[in-house]
Amino acid sequence: MASVLKFSDVSVVRTGNTILGPLDWTVKDTDRWVVLGPNGAGKTTLLQVAAAAIHPTSGTAQVLDEKLGAVDVFELRPRIGFASTAMARRIPAGERVLDVAMTAAYSVTGRWNEAYDEVDKRRARRVLAEWNLDGFEERRFGKLSDGEQKRVQIARAAMTDPELLLLDEPAASLDLGAREELLGLLTGYAQAKNSPAIVMVTHHVEEIPLGFTHALLLDKGKVVASGALDEVITSENLSTTFGLDLEVEQRDGRYSARAIRT
Repeated sequence: MASVLKFSDVSVVRTGNTILGPLDWTVKDTDRWVVLGPNGAGKTTLLQVAAAAIHPTSGTAQVLDEKLGAVDVFELRPRIGFASTAMARRIPAGERVLDVAMTAAYSVTGRWNEAYDEVDKRRARRVLAEWNLDGFEERRFGKLSDGEQKRVQIARAAMTDPELLLLDEPAASLDLGAREELLGLLTGYAQAKNSPAIVMVTHHVEEIPLGFTHALLLDKGKVVASGALDEVITSENLSTTFGLDLEVEQRDGRYSARAIRT
């Protein structure tokens, strides 16, 4: 198995404060990782380094066998699928859903003067259908529900057949039905043999899809636990990470957590 991410002694420092690291972390091409931790733990910063959006202050970050700082990131980034709330804010509200998906090929978030052919359109329609968005091609992004927007973002991220898929809180703000629909789709995607390595940030163990293999717990920028999912998502580790006595349960492969009341 090849490594798609390899962080060695990576730290990110801003205004004299270390917001991530130092940490060592390796993601293989068949891995599906979930990253959990409280607000300010460094989760989004971790994804930004993985997406080649920022460089580490110190240490070595290899992304898809390329060392950050020694590679043209504009050539590297199209090989990475990235879906986040910040990305969604850059998509024009009036953009057609079909164009939201297709513009991923040029790494832009608004249709301009790019040239697309029928092959691009067929591919976009197929990917949208895979995320339960068939028939949405002419709808406007800003008119969609939160759940529909989340699925459009992920379809866009998968549009270019990325070698690495990064998801920043894909189920945030969704109601129960929309969350379960999305998790079902993510489960199918994670379990597909031709899917890329996946790293997903979330705040809730209830949002971990089936098919995920590993977990990384962060607190104050440092690793609390890292490794196989069932070895990391435990009451002890979650309690340490969130600073609260928590009881974790697993049922049919799905997790839940609640505070222990005394």
